[in-house]
Amino acid sequence: MKAMILAAGRGERMRPLTDHTPKPLLQAGGKPLIVWHIERLVRAGITDLVINHAHLGAQIEQALGDGSQFGANIHYSDEGTALETAGGIAFALPLLGNEPFVVVNGDIYCDYDFSRLLARAEQMQHSEDTVHLVLVGNPEHNAKGDFILQGNRVIPESPAESCIPNPASRILTFSGIGLYRPSLFALMRRGAKAPLAPLLREQIALDRVSGEHHQGIWVDVGTPQRLDELDKQLRAPQNGRHD
Repeated sequence: MKAMILAAGRGERMRPLTDHTPKPLLQAGGKPLIVWHIERLVRAGITDLVINHAHLGAQIEQALGDGSQFGANIHYSDEGTALETAGGIAFALPLLGNEPFVVVNGDIYCDYDFSRLLARAEQMQHSEDTVHLVLVGNPEHNAKGDFILQGNRVIPESPAESCIPNPASRILTFSGIGLYRPSLFALMRRGAKAPLAPLLREQIALDRVSGEHHQGIWVDVGTPQRLDELDKQLRAPQNGRHD
C-alpha cells in the first residue's frame, strides 16, 4: 500500500514562520512535523510514499531526499501552485497506483497506528466503499465537528439528527487521515483545483464511507501557539516521545 502526505499548503495562519519554511518542515519535539508521519508510516510497513508540494517545495525535497534515510521510497508531486486537497490527490494519481492508498495531512501531529489501515484496505477491495475516514474528538477550534459516525459508518446529517441526536451517533472531526480508492479521483481534471469536502459528502450520501474514532493524541498544528504547545508536550520527559 502507498501513502500520500499533503505538504503543498501555504500555511497562512502560521506566518511569519512559513514565510521561509514550508509548514510540514516546522519542528516539534526535535523533528519536522512531516518526519513524524514518515516514521510512523514506515513502522506500519508503508514505505512507498508520495509527497506533494508547492510553496517552498524545493526545501522539502532537499530535507527528505529519496526517503532512504527513513527506510522509505519517496516520490514528489510538484504542483507549482497548490491545487487544494482533492486536486492535489488527483494530480498525484499516476504515482499512487491502482490500489487503495492512505492520505495524511502534513500539518497535523497524531499517534495513529497506520497499520490498522492495511486490513481496512483489504476490506475496501471487497465492498462498495470508496473512503475510510479516521475521526477524532472535536477540538475547541472545531467544536461542532465535521461528520457523523454511527458504528463504523459515516452517515449524512439530517435535520432530525441535528435536533434529536441519536445516542449511537457521534459528531466528530476529520483527522486529516483517510484511505481512498483511486477511482474516486480518476475522473477529475488533472491540474484543476478542487477541495475534498464536497467529494466526501457526495460519497457519504451514497453510503460508501466507513470511519473510526481515534481517541489517542491528535493536534491540528494550525497556529504558532499550537506548534509551541505541541513542542513543549513532546519534549516533556513525563509525557515521553510518543514516537
